[in-house]
Amino acid sequence: MTLDEALDTLTAQADPDRAAQMRAYHKVDRPYLGLSNETCTALATQWRHALTLDERLALADALWQTDIFEARITASRLLLQARIKPSDAGAWQMIQGWMPDFDSWAISDAVAMAGQRRLTADPARLDTVEGWTISDHLWTKRAALVFTLPWTKQRTPKPEEIAARDRILGWAAAYVEDPNWFIQKAVAWWLRDLSRKDPDRTRAFLAEHGERMKPFAAREAAKYLP
Repeated sequence: MTLDEALDTLTAQADPDRAAQMRAYHKVDRPYLGLSNETCTALATQWRHALTLDERLALADALWQTDIFEARITASRLLLQARIKPSDAGAWQMIQGWMPDFDSWAISDAVAMAGQRRLTADPARLDTVEGWTISDHLWTKRAALVFTLPWTKQRTPKPEEIAARDRILGWAAAYVEDPNWFIQKAVAWWLRDLSRKDPDRTRAFLAEHGERMKPFAAREAAKYLP
């Protein structure tokens, strides 16, 4: 599968009217084709099964460099795999290389889905993620919480998972006075998801830090607390 072949497949399904709506919605100046995320995911799944790992990485990065919205979504989906054998080092390196290009929630969240799997495959990578928390790049800073959402999911976490959970909550605590809406939303998202499995930690966090959060974020964080 060459880049030209992949782009031909994507553009063959383009919807100009929907593309115009997407451009207006996302408010980022780049080409849009008007494809649904479901279409991008289906194509990426098909290509992922047909390509070797090296071919898949090459295609993913080539699609990313086009700056076409759907091409970047599809690129992220090409890396959406729990286990990448023999090594996922190349995929993890590629994801990190893309991060300076993040310029919208839709792009960054699409890549985060792949990044979450790379972190759960090797939690030692949290050491790298911690560095993102002091980034001057909004979307990199936000990614530290969005990429680590899997640590909100364990109902009976192992000791090392509890330690990671508390570590990430420490990052969130450092974010609570950041006025940016997307940072506040990311803190709220992490806490809201955590509240489903660990309401006590969520309450403790809000008791200590909730007054310094934006009111909408504190409300969102507590949404599912009993």
